Amino acid sequence: MTSRTPAPFGRALCAMITPFTDAGALDLDGAQRLADRLVTDGCEGLVLSGTTGESPTTSDAEKSALVRAVADAVAGRARVVAGVGSNDTRHTVELAGAAEKAGADGLLVVTPYYSKPPQDAVAAHFLAVAEGSGLPVLLYDIPGRTGTRIAPETLLRLAEHPRIVGVKDCAYDILASQRVMGRTDLAYYAGCDEYDLALYAVGGAGYISTVANVIPRHLRSVLDAFDAGDTAGARRGQLAATPLIDLMMASGLPGTVTAKALLGALGLPAGPVRAPLLPAGREVTDGLRAAYDAVG
Repeated sequence: MTSRTPAPFGRALCAMITPFTDAGALDLDGAQRLADRLVTDGCEGLVLSGTTGESPTTSDAEKSALVRAVADAVAGRARVVAGVGSNDTRHTVELAGAAEKAGADGLLVVTPYYSKPPQDAVAAHFLAVAEGSGLPVLLYDIPGRTGTRIAPETLLRLAEHPRIVGVKDCAYDILASQRVMGRTDLAYYAGCDEYDLALYAVGGAGYISTVANVIPRHLRSVLDAFDAGDTAGARRGQLAATPLIDLMMASGLPGTVTAKALLGALGLPAGPVRAPLLPAGREVTDGLRAAYDAVG
């Protein structure tokens, strides 16, 4: 079996939605209930306030309250990683400090978006966050949303910092990922569910999954099968989840919208999305439920 870098936050991580009440307020009780379910069903880590967690429309105070509530709910049974990324370095460092005080175990920091900084500025941004907190840092490489990727050469440089420990990989460039994995100890987490098994098979650390909000046990079983040497079983598990992954992540709707629609249909904490997002319609929700049922 391919050797892999140790996974600093576990292998099976969920990019958790942020539950809201029907009125649109932060639902901390719902967040605690959902977090407990996810960990009970196999998640080894929970990533809060990422894209799936609607970080662009939650306040700094809500982000801190969410970390405290979820950390209390999981009580050391899973690692809590707080998304603190923004396009303002000073603000990101402030968010990192607040997340550390609230009880986070690590930080997820996205490439600064919209301003399209050059690579030396990208590196300076991440290093400022790593120096401004005592927590380990995951770099979030998602150029489709930010407009700027983290170049492999920049990742090689950043890997030298002792608190920069891994990457959430949404760059859709598995060759570049393998180049960096082969030359560093960075833990690579698949951030796109269709790559969960593929990246793991070449030595990735695991996944940070939106789809894990609804099928955490199934996705965990894919990694467990691979680790047990049952590569055929791992393949079957990944392919069985593919129709649901396709509907949730590639249907033209954000994963936040589809995850909340399906969680709501299952009677689990979710609530509405915040504007500018709009909820999924009934036809979409019915299709999601059918695909979920087919996974078994």
